[in-house]
Amino acid sequence: MTRSRRLHPAWAVAAVVFVALVGAAGFRATPGVLLHPLHAEFGWPLATISAAVSVNLMLYGLTAPFAAALMDRFGIRRVVAGALALVALGSGLTVMMSASWQLILCWGVLVGLGTGSMALAFVATVTGRWFVHRRGLVTGVLTAGGATGQLVFLPLIAVLVRDHGWRVAALVVAGAALAVVPLVVWLLREHPADLGLPAYGATEVLPPAPPARGAAARAIGALTAAARTRPFWLLAGGFAICGATTNGLVGTHFVPAAHDHGMPETTAAGLLALVGIFDIAGTVASGWLTDRMDSRLLLGAYYALRGASLLVLPGLFADTAQPSMLVFIVFYGLDWVATVPPTVALCREYFGASGAVVFGWVFAAHQIGAAVAATGAGLVRDQLGDYALAWYAAGALSIGAAGLSLLLRRRQPVPVPVAVPVAAAPRAWSYRG
Repeated sequence: MTRSRRLHPAWAVAAVVFVALVGAAGFRATPGVLLHPLHAEFGWPLATISAAVSVNLMLYGLTAPFAAALMDRFGIRRVVAGALALVALGSGLTVMMSASWQLILCWGVLVGLGTGSMALAFVATVTGRWFVHRRGLVTGVLTAGGATGQLVFLPLIAVLVRDHGWRVAALVVAGAALAVVPLVVWLLREHPADLGLPAYGATEVLPPAPPARGAAARAIGALTAAARTRPFWLLAGGFAICGATTNGLVGTHFVPAAHDHGMPETTAAGLLALVGIFDIAGTVASGWLTDRMDSRLLLGAYYALRGASLLVLPGLFADTAQPSMLVFIVFYGLDWVATVPPTVALCREYFGASGAVVFGWVFAAHQIGAAVAATGAGLVRDQLGDYALAWYAAGALSIGAAGLSLLLRRRQPVPVPVAVPVAAAPRAWSYRG
């Protein structure tokens, strides 16, 4: 009698993670829609509101490596449930704010910490534990969860803001994030070994490593070791530019830039939602390609194509969505976060078992770049009256990121020491390639 085959639980875990990422993505999709309503109600300059977005983006990145280490220490389920609760709290409290510092506290700090705990280092942790085969593909699918959140929430938020005000929109986002918590607590599993199974594609059951004490020390230790290597700085530099040219600039300022040219905000938000649609296809395809091609070449191509598209964007804005703008949306959407699967793969290649934590630091660079671009573009708009200079600078930087990616060399994995007691720590090594 043969044993019937059934779906590996890794796929169920991936599905829950996808839903959690969608729930967290909602609030991160709102800054571009809320810039003008907040400016109109409170009179705050766009640069001030953009600064709150920058705090959010920076904490979103800086939290990631510590969250990855906390997941190893306390478990994925606890960290993700707590993160979703923070997103809901921060979004809900914004309805009571009356000063700009409260915007920074709620929108910047609370939501930044919550979403940062479910950033791409979370994806790297889950795929590293549960998948051996199809790891790149699953990384692409989960990364697309953020774009799906943008797709689901952005047009809805724009309509809610137009018809009912921005406070109703903030409460809807808070409720959506909170609704995911029971699903995470109920269905999310820590390790395949907990079910007596190997990871998907593996042939033997590997017991999980004992929880490492000192999550902060582990995260800092991984950074210290990785920072001695050339690949880390090339990856971090390229990913900082990636963040500047996606979340920081387009994600935050595309809607107000289109509005400057007479386009209704709901139309501009719909265009960003289309970016989300095509990003799903592009990121999944990128994950598939990452399983089959050299990740360095993929990154170089992605950044170069993005740079070319941003250089032509200033001439495409109009009061309606012209065909040329729709072509840009399709092209740019396919490339939005296609950079993530090859970057995760390279972190594993260079930094071995600590690849997820090191990727958290690379992702922190991504968000620092996003934060700088969010504030910088707001200043450009306030001082010059339009965003043209910001688009041209972003295009040039993206082409530079392509050059950084092509400077990466194929090397054997670099072992980054993990949670070694100070007294027993061996002499540190470094990568010189």
